Order: sequence, then structure tokens, then C-alpha cells
Amino acid sequence: MNGVHDLGGMQGFGPVQPERDEPAFHAPWEAVVLAIRRSRSIARLFTIDEFRHAIERTEPARYLGSTYYERWLDALVRVLIDKGVLTRDELEAREVALAQGAAPARSAGSAAGPPKSAESVAGPEGPVIFVPASPVRPASARPRYAPGDRVHTRVVHPTGHTRLPRYARGKPGVIDRVHGTHVFPDASAHGQGERPQPLYSVAFEARALWGESAEPNQRVFLDLWESYLEPAGVGRGTAPAGV
Repeated sequence: MNGVHDLGGMQGFGPVQPERDEPAFHAPWEAVVLAIRRSRSIARLFTIDEFRHAIERTEPARYLGSTYYERWLDALVRVLIDKGVLTRDELEAREVALAQGAAPARSAGSAAGPPKSAESVAGPEGPVIFVPASPVRPASARPRYAPGDRVHTRVVHPTGHTRLPRYARGKPGVIDRVHGTHVFPDASAHGQGERPQPLYSVAFEARALWGESAEPNQRVFLDLWESYLEPAGVGRGTAPAGV
């Protein structure tokens, strides 16, 4: 969907300033948010596409003024309410209680020693660790494109989730490789099923994306689903299949 979260290629936000010796977390609560996100993924309460779309639904000013894990926390609240795990009333009641001095929820190690490490939590086949669900699915049809084929991306402005960034719409590219058949995020994000289709790595000349201001002799590679593409020379503007 078009929104402030899709910042690729946009001007006016200044250069990216990497933080020297940046820690994994800037505060303990960020690690808690990551743990909640991973645990909910293990429980398969939502897909990665549903979570990404929850981030995209953050109010624009709040999104731009938030840190990385603040965006994650906002999205977790939204998607867990959507799934019926939490209610807005429960959340607001807990906020009031904390503001009035209620004790925070106890950590897993507060009553029985320190939390266990992943290596010490053994399942039937060894330690229990987080393994993301694979998006790869069996092919139901032969891919339409092959490496070397020239394509154009479609000009679309979906109201829902998509992995086709604005700066790459209506642009010429070349198929670099075929990744196989993958879950289609535009459908998965909205509870419409997986609708798997071929996924390609597509190479774009930087100047085809951003004009003469782009650095010369540079290329950008994007992983794009088949319904985002059409053969070079075909009229553009139709929406991806299944959306």
C-alpha cells in the first residue's frame, strides 16, 4: 500500500547515519518486544505478511516519529487485537493499572530462577529454537519468465499490502533468477490464503529507477512475484492477479 512506511527512493529524509558500535537493543523492553514477536510466530497466530501490514497501518505521524521496536510494539498490539488474543479494553485497563503503580508482569525467571537458554530447553528432537515457516511451496505451473527475459513492473497503487515498492513501479528490468514458487504476500496479509506464485530476482538499472541523479553503472535487485510483472513492451497498468 502507498504510505509513509514505503520510503525507498524518497528524498528529503537526509542520509542514513549508522550508529557506531550499535547494540542489539537500546533498552531491555526492545528485547521483550522481539521475544513476543518470535513467540507469537512460533504459535502461528499470524503470518509475517499480516505483521508487516499491521506496521503499515500505523498512523503516519506516529510511524515517522517511532523507533524500530516502537513500530513493532504498535503492530503487535494491532494484530493481536485483530486475532482476538487481546481486547482494547484489556490493554487500556492494564495501562491504567501500571500508571497507578501496579507491578509489572513477572518475567519467566522471577519465580524459578533465571530464564532458560534455548540450548537448555530440549524438545523431542533437541533444543527448541525459533525457525521461521518456509514460504516456499510446490510449483503448480511453469514460471512465465526465465533468466535474461526483459520485463516491466506494473503500475499499481493497491490499498492493501504489497511487496512492489513505489519507486519500482512501471520500470524496465531483467529477470536475474527464479527463486521457485512462494506464498503471495498481497493475499496472505489479508487472510485470503497463500495463493503461491513464482518469485523472481529482477535486476534494474539505477538510472531506470531514479533518472540521471542516480549513480552511474549501478544496479538494484528486487525479489518480485510474477503478477507484479509483464513482458517488456506490453501495455502497463493492470492490477496483480488475485488482488
